[in-house]
This record gives sequence, structure tokens and C-alpha cells, in this order.
Amino acid sequence: MAANAASHISQGSLAAIFSSDEPNKAVSQPVLQCVQVKPLAGSQGGPERFRVVLSDINNFVQSMLATQLNHVVHEGKLRKGCFVRLKSYQANQVKGKRIIIVLDLDVIEELGECEKIGEPKGLEIKAEEDEKPQSTTINTGGFYGNKPAQQQNQQQSLPSRTNASSSAAHANIYPIEALSPYAHKWTIKARCTHKSDIKTWHNKNGEGKLFSVNLLDESGEIRATGFTDQVDTLYDLFHEGGVYYISSPCRVNMAKKQFSNLSNDYELTFERDTVVEKAEEQDGVPQVRFNFTSIADLQTVEKDTTIDVIGILNDVGETSQIVSKTTSKPYDKRELTLVDNTGFSVRLTIWGNTATTFDAMQDSVVAFKGVKVSDFGGRSLSLLSSGSMTIDPDIDEAHKLKGWYDAQGKNDKFQSYAQMDGSMGAAGGRSDPTKSIMQVKEENLGMSENVDYFSMKATIIFVRQENVSYPACLSEGCNKKVVEVDPGQWRCEKCDKTHPKPQYRYIMSINVSDHTGQLWLSCFDDVGRLVMGMTADQLNELKENDDKAAGDAFQEANCKTFVFKCRAKMDTFQDQQRVRYQVSGAIPLNYSSECTKLTQLIKEYSMV
Repeated sequence: MAANAASHISQGSLAAIFSSDEPNKAVSQPVLQCVQVKPLAGSQGGPERFRVVLSDINNFVQSMLATQLNHVVHEGKLRKGCFVRLKSYQANQVKGKRIIIVLDLDVIEELGECEKIGEPKGLEIKAEEDEKPQSTTINTGGFYGNKPAQQQNQQQSLPSRTNASSSAAHANIYPIEALSPYAHKWTIKARCTHKSDIKTWHNKNGEGKLFSVNLLDESGEIRATGFTDQVDTLYDLFHEGGVYYISSPCRVNMAKKQFSNLSNDYELTFERDTVVEKAEEQDGVPQVRFNFTSIADLQTVEKDTTIDVIGILNDVGETSQIVSKTTSKPYDKRELTLVDNTGFSVRLTIWGNTATTFDAMQDSVVAFKGVKVSDFGGRSLSLLSSGSMTIDPDIDEAHKLKGWYDAQGKNDKFQSYAQMDGSMGAAGGRSDPTKSIMQVKEENLGMSENVDYFSMKATIIFVRQENVSYPACLSEGCNKKVVEVDPGQWRCEKCDKTHPKPQYRYIMSINVSDHTGQLWLSCFDDVGRLVMGMTADQLNELKENDDKAAGDAFQEANCKTFVFKCRAKMDTFQDQQRVRYQVSGAIPLNYSSECTKLTQLIKEYSMV
């Protein structure tokens, strides 16, 4: 086994990586043996980190695992003696020693694991390399057991500010993922994915101004904020989409999550001597990174969650103003309507300068990063001040969406969340729990004095054809039952009016089933139209003229699956009490969304 595995190892790759002028490009995806895995000392109070020792048979180096890879340790895949392929890494120097920050790897399970192959030695640093000026020295919060006081005494001078800098002047770049309050001397190379407007404040302690930027590299994202003097010196230097070298001194603090849509546990604060340089080369720095939620999947997203979304711009509202209840200041707003290939549409609000300067054409693809999910009007979205917007981005998701829209989407009809407050839990801001039919019965929902609300996914197995609709008043907002007093004379007692004909409205009973049981539900007109695929007037006409066609329509309604929003309440019928389950809204099952949810459930089961 060892001999076979040894033939796969990229022998000499570690020396090649650290002797190259571009160490992060010297060897593509080297295969190495993991000879040690341990929790990183000094990581208490911050994100969990792991130290890994990697060998290429000739040499070994200490490595630190990026936190997004912690799962390979937790799952037992990355173990002592196994073999890995480094798909992405950053090679750096830490206090005279070599270190690799592992950003992405594959454990090569088919090679198995074995005792350490060969007698690898620690990489030696040549004397001439020691004399080279380093643009940064990395500190990893106790990676080699050094105390902060010792580290501070050995800080080196920073490079001077230049208008544009090349990667040659920054041989050792620190990944954003590895930044922590314990790191003192570092340089990052990152893309500015968002730049806020300048904000001012006035309080009893004085006044000031600030701005923030979101910074992205291959390992992750971090928010950086500049106050007062740094606003004057740095604000005009940053441009969205630009790539910059940023060098300490620059404070690394715990992130204030209420002001950021990023997942990083830390954030940066620019200081007087922070060095920001525009990078000439943009290689190795990704574009804006999205984690999109489809518009259909918004129905499963919790209120106040921050997400990314992409869609076709279906409608652009006019700019309007509202006055804040807390500050009494006016704010500009504009409402947009987005659609995508899941068959849903959603309203998204943009604010301030973004709203007044918005100039995207209708039918454009727009990607939003950092929007807040609200339950106002079913489901709606709001672009956060820390969020960003990209029109017609050059990404696969945008190209696929545009292709679908041009081919067929223009002619599709979309289900609006604004019309589905009964099924989304928007009324009164209520969010209803999802239940199975068995849970509804076992938990005795509706048996108490209070009304119980719940949602459930179920399939229609029978529609009762008797008394499926009733003749209703034509007066707007009435909907009361009318009585035919004479031919062509339908009387409404509530409105005290007579109409030449009624409007039939559904009041149907359906039997639904899921994997746990069956339940009778009562439905009204909106849900009836959805179930039958026609109005009650149309169905009534079918029953009068073609019994077979009417029967086929009822048969067609069977086997349809919906997400029903229901209310359970005790009812009295013929002096007997029973629980009545009434449907207030329904959504056709979105199979793409359902597949995603089931996949996540499977993952959760497998993790137990």
C-alpha cells in the first residue's frame, strides 16, 4: 500500500512551492501525505482551527486548515496517514518558518492511509532568502506558540504607499480566512465588492462620518470600516470591482453582525497608518461571490434572513419617499419586481442613491447580494445598505436565466407572493409550523379554545362533488349567498339588491393525504379555482351541459400536490362538536424547491 501511495505523491513539490517567485502557482494541485492533524492552539474564543502537517516524502511543512474545511476533520476523512490533493492554497512565511494555508483539498480515499512514508525533513530557508525584505510577516495566533508581546516586538516596517502595486512587491499574501485579532503584520489582496455611501452621525459625544467596504479573496469575505480621517484619505481610492493590497496596521475586531451581511466572524477597522494600494494584476482574486436563493424557495426562508437573489427585472416602480418613524428623515425608495424560472415573482425594494440612480432596463438580469427577507405582503425583499446589486452579471446563473426568459419566460405567468399571504404566513406577521397529518391529529390541533394555524404538504385524493359551489352576490366585497326569487332575479338580503344572475363561488370539501394519513379540508373560492383549474361559474356550466366533462374535471383535480395553509378550530354541527380544518391558502408544489429541502433533510439525517 505504501509503495503504491508513494508513487502518487508529488515529491519535491514543497521545495518547489517555496522556492518560486510565485509560490501559489508553482505546483498545481500537489498530492501530499497528512502526517499529523491537531486542533490549533490559541484558537479559543475564535473560530475552531486545525493544524495539519503535510509531507511530500522529501520535506514536511506545517499547515493551517481554512475553517470552511473543518468538516473533513469532523467527518473523519482527514486523518493521520491519509493522502490529500491540494486544490487551492496560500504559501507564506511565519517567523522564519514555512506555512501553507489550505483553502481547498480532496482526500484521496482510494489510496487509503498508512504510516509516514520516508523520513521527510523540515524545509530549510536559505541564508540569502533570510536577507530578502518581506512585505509581511504572518502571525496565526499561537501556531508556533509565540506570545503576542513577542510577536509585536518583531514587527517589520510596512511598504510605502504607491498608486499601483504589483504582486512582486507582495510575495506573501495573507488569506482573509486566516485573519484574526492575533495577526499583527499582514497584507491581503482583495476585491472591493461593495462600497457604502458616506454616513454621518451626531450624538452627545460629538459627530463624525464613516464608510465601509466589503473585501473578497479566494478564501472568504470581510467587512472593513473607515472613520472620519480615513474617510478623507481612503474613500475615493476604493471603487467597486477594484482589487487592492491592504496592509496592517489595521484593527481586526469581532464582527457586528447587525451591520453586515457577511458570514465572517471578524471585521477590519482602517487606522491612520493602514496602507491601501491599488493592484495592477487582478489574477487570483475572484469576482463577486453569490449564494443564490431561488424566488420559489423564499417561502421556506425565515423572516429577517439575509440572502442573495437573482432574477429577471419584470417591473420597475417609480421613486417615492417615506419618512422614518425613528429618525423622522425622508428616504428615497423604489420597488422592483423580479421573476425567475421557478414560476414565482417577488417585490424587492432598493433605497437611497441606489433607488434614485437606478437605470437598468426592464427584462435585464439583476443579481443582488445581501437582501433581507420580510414577510410583509406574503414575502418581500429589501436591499440592505451593506448589500450590492449587479446588472447583467457575467456568470452562469445569469446566462441560463436570460436564455430561459428569451425562449419562453416572457410569455409565462408568475405566482406573486403578494397574492399568497394566506399561504406564506404574512397575515399579522404569522409564521405557521409545518405539520404532517399524523402530527395534526396527535397534537390535537383545534381542540383547544384557540385557533391553531399550520401548513402541510399533501396530495388531493378526492373532491366531493355535491354542494361544490354556491350562487353569490355580484356586489363588490359582499359574496353572500343569493336566492332566485324569479327567473333572472337573484336577491341578496344583505345588500338589499336584485341581480340578473349570480356569480358562483367555490365552497368545497377535499380529502388529502400524505405519508402519515388522510384529512378532510374545507376550501373557499381562491383555493377552489387553484384545485379545479377553472372558475366555479365555468364548472357550473359544465355540470349543466356536459356531465362527462364535469366528471373529468373533478378527476383531473385528483393527485395534485399543494402546500396548504390551514386553520383548525372546534365547530358545532347538528349539536355535535368536531374540529374543522379550513384552508386559507395553497401553493402548487415546486419540485425544484422540494428537492432542495429533501436533500437538506437527508444530509441532516446522515449527520446524526
